[in-house]
Amino acid sequence: MAIPIERLEPIFKAYDIRGTVPDQIDAEVVTAIGAGFARFASLEGGPAERILIGHDMRPSGPDLARAFAEGVTSQGIDVVHLGLCSTDEVFFAAGHFDAPAAQLTASHNPAEYNGIKLCLAGARPVGVESGLEQIKADAAGGLPAAATIGTVSTEDALGPFVTHVHSFVDRSVLRPRRLVADAGNGMGGLVAPAVFEGLPFDLEMLYGELDGTFPNHPANPIEPENLVDLQAKVRSSGADVGLAFDGDADRVFLVDEQGELLSGSTTTAIVAVEMLKRHPGATVLYNLICSRSVPEVITEHGGTPVRTRVGHSYIKAVMAETGAAFGGEHSGHYYFADNYRADSGIIAALVVLQALCVADVPLSELRRPFERYADSGEINTRVTDPHAVIDEVAGHFADHSSDRLDGLTVSADDWWFNLRPSNTEPLLRLNVEASTTDECAQRVGEVRQLIRSADAELTPSTPDAQGGTAT
Repeated sequence: MAIPIERLEPIFKAYDIRGTVPDQIDAEVVTAIGAGFARFASLEGGPAERILIGHDMRPSGPDLARAFAEGVTSQGIDVVHLGLCSTDEVFFAAGHFDAPAAQLTASHNPAEYNGIKLCLAGARPVGVESGLEQIKADAAGGLPAAATIGTVSTEDALGPFVTHVHSFVDRSVLRPRRLVADAGNGMGGLVAPAVFEGLPFDLEMLYGELDGTFPNHPANPIEPENLVDLQAKVRSSGADVGLAFDGDADRVFLVDEQGELLSGSTTTAIVAVEMLKRHPGATVLYNLICSRSVPEVITEHGGTPVRTRVGHSYIKAVMAETGAAFGGEHSGHYYFADNYRADSGIIAALVVLQALCVADVPLSELRRPFERYADSGEINTRVTDPHAVIDEVAGHFADHSSDRLDGLTVSADDWWFNLRPSNTEPLLRLNVEASTTDECAQRVGEVRQLIRSADAELTPSTPDAQGGTAT
């Protein structure tokens, strides 16, 4: 069945497929996408014998998973339903079972959304530059059914996934610690208890009931207001560590025993050190909005730091090119070569917990050597023409060191900033880091004024909004 291209264009993003249900995404659309993915997987990865399908806890998930399966089987390819899964569990399954996979999820988006994350066998990414355009074209054109329809079966991936996650640590060095995990009613409520069962940790779940209507708070831990309950619970319960998962539980943010948030950069640096113990001298990736402390720490511990664009499809490609052992993003995505180059929040959390147990210090002390600079967090500004504004800002800093790897990065000895456009909205995302808080604030003010001035030339007035946004 062909789907008008104008229905598909808004939901195909840079890294996945995402939209509101049922006006943008419904069974008909998902069936066509399933058929397109089946064809793409067979052509790109060799004849595909089966495709794995998982879904998160959103109410529309089971029906959309069945619709996707209908599209896949229409192309003569078998389907293996994994049922309720976190996204990192599905990507693990794509490696473990050596089969292409689809996860029905809209990650951290509100309840009215759903979507699809895709990968090939071995968890190889499928993004806008690596398959999504072809899948969209096939869904729009419509594909005839195969002479023989594929079969449908079920498989459990959670048990093998738990065993795999445990392989990243030495269980003999783990010591009793009190943990609070805020699942935000997302898939962390299923995966975290399974992973921590049998380990010497006392785990208390906060909003662990699977509920895709998100009755307590959005499952988006990069927004500070969504961490308030976890921080309060950690302080009141005397817990050692807090864990905040997003809706599909592939991202995690950590909170120390004082209720203070660790940035994705700090977690990246801690995990990088642990991965370099496991892979001495290895290459470690970090995206270009990570703190300067990350490449410093990697170098100090004998690794080779490599800077990348933001986004999982880019990082996974560079991991394959360089043979990197690990890669981290400021947004809470952590990629492991030993995890089929896929990202996993729960693996990163367990690696940090091992470091905490070995050091036998509070997390507030463990983090200290990795936090060397003042940063702004991500500041979003709505503009009329993001690329034109970036060009204007670049001209102002023409005498500074700069590059266009991803947006605009300008660097000086004691400060730097990155200004890049959103993939989905007319927004510019600004990240600033400096040696001191005062210097950081000064540079934020300078760049924001330049953005406003440049945008004013295109439109009389544009509201701006400050806050973090997941990648």
